[in-house]
Amino acid sequence: MRIALPLDPPDVALGAPLSRARIGGEIAIVLALGLGQSAVYAIVQLLDRLTVSTPLADQTAALNPAQSRREVFDFVYQLLGVGFSVVPVLLVCFLLWRSSGPHLGALGLDGTRIWRDAGWGAGLVLAIGIPGLALYIAGRLLGLFVAVDPGAQSHYWWTMPMLLLSAARAAVQEEFVVLGYLFVRLRQLGWGPWTIVLTTSALRATYHLYQGPGAFVGNLGMGLLFGFLFLRSGRLLPFLVAHFLIDAAAFVGYPLVFPLWPGLFGVAGH
Repeated sequence: MRIALPLDPPDVALGAPLSRARIGGEIAIVLALGLGQSAVYAIVQLLDRLTVSTPLADQTAALNPAQSRREVFDFVYQLLGVGFSVVPVLLVCFLLWRSSGPHLGALGLDGTRIWRDAGWGAGLVLAIGIPGLALYIAGRLLGLFVAVDPGAQSHYWWTMPMLLLSAARAAVQEEFVVLGYLFVRLRQLGWGPWTIVLTTSALRATYHLYQGPGAFVGNLGMGLLFGFLFLRSGRLLPFLVAHFLIDAAAFVGYPLVFPLWPGLFGVAGH
């Protein structure tokens, strides 16, 4: 099976062929600036969690913690965090930008079929969201997940828009790099389609390890499904939409479900 990207072969379409060493170095830099760094931290965080006296099931991971007790600085810090976290996305767009349209065709973004792709992405939410929630509940019961608190730790007029902005940041940061950029560059290195899918899925799973071993399994499955479908379509927008909707539902919906099932979505004593 060939990757269904608009650029084939990408070496020719993107300009002069790049050496393997340069591509490898470029990938290392891109990952070190974002998701690769997150993967290293997640591994260390998991080791830290597993080596303390508190059981994993009694620990909490807050995804959108308050950054300051003062409202204005909480807002500024969170806005800066979102802004700087998408710099690797800007970098990969710069690296794969074409002078002629579609400028981001290498990333599967050509400006066509927008509504169709968005609708397909919305449909993926059910395929990912429902099994993902079931896995999280099972993992909590088995002690394989920490209690993930995706809601905001501060409550101001801008809290809801900031949560949605954070969901958009996560979708853009992960899918642009993991599905878009890495699929192009690893293919240029001569990697086979399924090797790329497995490798990028493992990366996606690893930078979620701070949530516990169960999160590795869940995100590995998500990566495999996204990678398989991206191989067939070569279109990035559906996965951006699906990822955004899943995270937005989790970030915004958490305060609603926590009072109903505090044992599953919280920890003892909370």
